[in-house]
Amino acid sequence: MERYVPDIYQKSIHTINYDSLLSRGIKCLLFDLDNTIAPIDAKLPSKEVKILFKELKEKGFKVVIFSNSPKVRVKPFSDELQVESCSNAKKPSSKKFLSVIKILGYNFSEVAIVGDSMIDDISGGNGVGITTILVNRLSKREFPFAWLKRKYERRIVKKLRNKDLFTRGRYYE
Repeated sequence: MERYVPDIYQKSIHTINYDSLLSRGIKCLLFDLDNTIAPIDAKLPSKEVKILFKELKEKGFKVVIFSNSPKVRVKPFSDELQVESCSNAKKPSSKKFLSVIKILGYNFSEVAIVGDSMIDDISGGNGVGITTILVNRLSKREFPFAWLKRKYERRIVKKLRNKDLFTRGRYYE
């Protein structure tokens, strides 16, 4: 069950203490797209996300959109935000995590994944040993069949809460 426990849990990508991440040695941020950066029906990033990503790059972070969505969905966001991307990541599989980290030339201790899914983002990140940051999903709207993962995730959260390992709404760094 511990593979589903995030290192950091925050309300949104806008409430993460990025200066603290820098001081921990994090240099590369992998961001999930759907329901992390933008709702699933958004075609482009919001003004607030554009500002945030510009600030992150100015701080020295390498920012990458790391999504299970196809390239046709991811590319407009990566183009608009002027960041690299990895589509069809097949999270939680470690294959693309390992490939992207190797291509970018970072140590695992220098990389963090930010996402809304304990099953895809947190389990995948923990599986390769990078820092994991869970945020609340932006919208209740999901892609078809995502409800199956969310149902499984609710069971995971209940077990973690019973072991006092994780509680929704109890944010921490």
